[in-house]
This record gives sequence, structure tokens and C-alpha cells, in this order.
Amino acid sequence: MTDSVNAQQTGLDVAIILAAGEGTRMKSDKPKVLHELAGKTFLSRVMDSVRGLGAATRAVVVHYQADRVAEAARSYDPDVVIVNQDDKPGTGRAVQCAVQQLTETGRFCGSVLIAASDMPLLDTATLAELVAVHRSQGNAATVLTTRLDDPFGYGRVIRDEDGNVLRIVEQKDANAAEQAVTEVNTSVYVFEASVLAAAIADLDSNNAQGEFYLTDALEKARRIGKVGAWTATDSLAVEGVNDRVQLARLAKAHNVRVCEKWMREGVTILDPDTTWIEDDVRIAHDAEILPGCFLQGSTVVASGAVVGPYTTLIDAVIDEGAHVERSRIQQTHIGPRAAIGPWTYLRPGNDLAADTKAGAFVEMKKAHIDEGTKVPHLSYIGDAHLGAHTNIGGGTITANYDGVHKNRTEIGSGCHVGAGNMFVAPVTVGDGVTTGAGSVVRHAVPDGAMVYSENTQHVDEDWKPAWERGDAERN
Repeated sequence: MTDSVNAQQTGLDVAIILAAGEGTRMKSDKPKVLHELAGKTFLSRVMDSVRGLGAATRAVVVHYQADRVAEAARSYDPDVVIVNQDDKPGTGRAVQCAVQQLTETGRFCGSVLIAASDMPLLDTATLAELVAVHRSQGNAATVLTTRLDDPFGYGRVIRDEDGNVLRIVEQKDANAAEQAVTEVNTSVYVFEASVLAAAIADLDSNNAQGEFYLTDALEKARRIGKVGAWTATDSLAVEGVNDRVQLARLAKAHNVRVCEKWMREGVTILDPDTTWIEDDVRIAHDAEILPGCFLQGSTVVASGAVVGPYTTLIDAVIDEGAHVERSRIQQTHIGPRAAIGPWTYLRPGNDLAADTKAGAFVEMKKAHIDEGTKVPHLSYIGDAHLGAHTNIGGGTITANYDGVHKNRTEIGSGCHVGAGNMFVAPVTVGDGVTTGAGSVVRHAVPDGAMVYSENTQHVDEDWKPAWERGDAERN
């Protein structure tokens, strides 16, 4: 996440994001731009970075599964302009469609940023630097480039002897000398609006792909004014994703940086190779992350907390001194010094106070557990409130679903619940109650009471299973 830069600072008026492609190499029923890196879609990440520039007009060009991509884009930015590309292929055609629609609505003017949506680590700072270079050099158009040791698949940036950009040659159209060039096009550009309109006016598809290339517009822009380039020093920020192999490699490289950032801020991460932390997670100094952990969404981990090993936290809040191990926790608050796990599943909506416990093979959902209360093992607590310093016996469940509604269980403070209890909701149990093992509690229990269920035990000392009995007995 990067700090926003307003439009007045950047001088940017319009931003066009290209999200029309299918992404066939992903081999997916889902559009490539809706695949995720570190918990956010490619499109969401690029739109967030572009929005940080403060452009008044932000457009997303869609085509493949247009309704699905457009819906996602609007969910990320309600003010976005959706442009539908027709069946003519290519980035050049996508921009033609955008320019036409924005011109017709009077929203096409000034400096125009064009960005591909398959670069999930593209950040606002990089884009702001590109726009600043474009304006300071007085360019008609400026290309964002980078240098790669292995540039295969990327369009090559061809310069003249003075370093000016002559053209960009796509991989399939490049000759041997051009393929040897390591400076590549990132598919991010800034054009002056009048230059862009003129440069794309008569694009053709006379190339190996049979597509309308936006890169061809640069040669036309050179006839109008200067075409410059700015080389990003961080190639990771401008790396595109074409298939799942590239996605995995980029996600891993990004995660290494995230882990290193937190370690430098005082967090102990014992094994960064097996620890995955998404961008919006927040971790305080002196927290400890053990191997095999996934910290996702808006998870917050306080100082002194220990997470792991082998724990997944999703939108969870872990307070100071809590210990969570071998568990999955989603949208749950874990209080100070609470002990969670191993093999605990906390579904959304739980709030566990200080010094509580959810032990081995415990599942909770919308459970509010007050200070000092223990649910040690093999229990399900759903749609329930447990008062302070209550102990729940193993194998206890709240039977909260009647087939139509989820009903609530209230258990008071200072209770001792025997093993194997069933609380049939809705039901209320007062403070200081003791329940016998195997009890089925269907009705309200007053403070200080003992409740148990009558079960008659029968013993047949000579019993044998049917297969051990004689034929006469079986018949």
C-alpha cells in the first residue's frame, strides 16, 4: 500500500487501465485480472495504485467476461468509468475505445496514464515517478521500462544512438538483434491527450499477432513530439503475470520482502520460507511468528503474542501475550494471554477475553467467551455467551440450529460444566451452576443449581454379538 499523491502534484488528468484480456495462459475459467496475489486481485491492486495518483477520470477497459470484470472494478472504485472493448483485438484497440468514450463524455484531456492490469505489484510511487519524468521532460509520450536478465516474452525497447526511444518491438516480431535487448516495455505509458488521440487514430493490425498494438502509437507520437522513457529500478514492481508459474514466483518474491520488512521492525519470524503474510496485516514488535503460518486480510498481532506453528489467521485480532497454535481463526478477537489450539477452528464472529482457552479440536462460531473461561477440548460452542471463569467439559456442544433459526445459549460465570453436555438452544444457565456428565440441558437453570440428566445403566454380562451366537439363537 502506498500513500496517495493528488492530481495537482502529479499533473495527471486521466488514467486508463487495460483489463480486457482473457489471459489464456492462466488456463482458468476466471479472467486473469481477477486472480489474486497476497489476497487481492490483480485488478484491485492496480486500481488502488492508480487511484493513489488522484486522477479525476479513471477508466477500466473490459471485454472478456466483461460484466464480471466490470462488477469487480466498480466494487473497488464506485467512480470508475467502464469502457467496453469491441471484438477487435489488441491493446491499441482497447485504448481507441477508451479515448472515443471519454472524448464523447468530455472527460479526455491533459496527461493520460495507461496501465496494464496484470502487474499486481505496480505501486503508486512508481507511477508518480513516471508521471513526474514525463512532465519534467516535456514529453509527448513516456514509456515505463525495466531491464531483465531474461526478457523472453516482453516487448523490447529500441533506442537510437542518443538514447531516444525509437519503437517497441514485440517478442514475436523481433529479429535476433532486437531479441538480445534486455530493456523491456512494461505496458505502462503516459501520453498527452492530444498526442494519444492522433497516434491511435489509424493503427493497423499488420503484425504476427494480427492485433492492434498500442506500442505502434509510439512511433506515430515521435512525429509529433519527444518520446521519452523512464526505467524502473525495481523490476518486481513492474513484472507482469501471464501464467501460474509466474504468479507463484512473483508471490514468493513479494512475500520474502514482506517478511523481511516485519523482521526489521522487530518481529521474530523463525522460518520466512514457510510464513506467508498479506499486505494489510499489522504486527507489533516482539510478536513471534512460528513456521507454517498464514496471516491474511486485516489481521492484527500484538506485541508479545505467539502465532503458530501451522496457524491461519484471517481478519483476526490477537492481543498481547496470546498464544495461537495449529489453528484456523477467522474474524475473531483473541484477548491477552489467551491460549488457542492445537487444532482449533474459530469461525467468524468470536470474541475471547483475557486468559481464556480454546483447546484441542474446539470449534467456535459467534461465541463470546469472558475472562478466564476455558473450553479445553472436543467441544462446539456456537451462538453462545460464556461468562467469566467457567470451565466447559470435553465433548460439550451447544445445539444452536433448529432447522430454521440459529438460537443462542447463555452460560453464566463460575460454572462447572461436566463432560459430554448438550445445551439445546435457546437456553439460559445461571451463575455458579454445576452440570453432571452427559447432561442434556433444555430449560433455564437458576444460579447456584446442579443439573443432571437421569440415565439408567443396563449391563448384560453374558451378551455376545449375533455373529458369535449359535445358529439357533440367530434363527
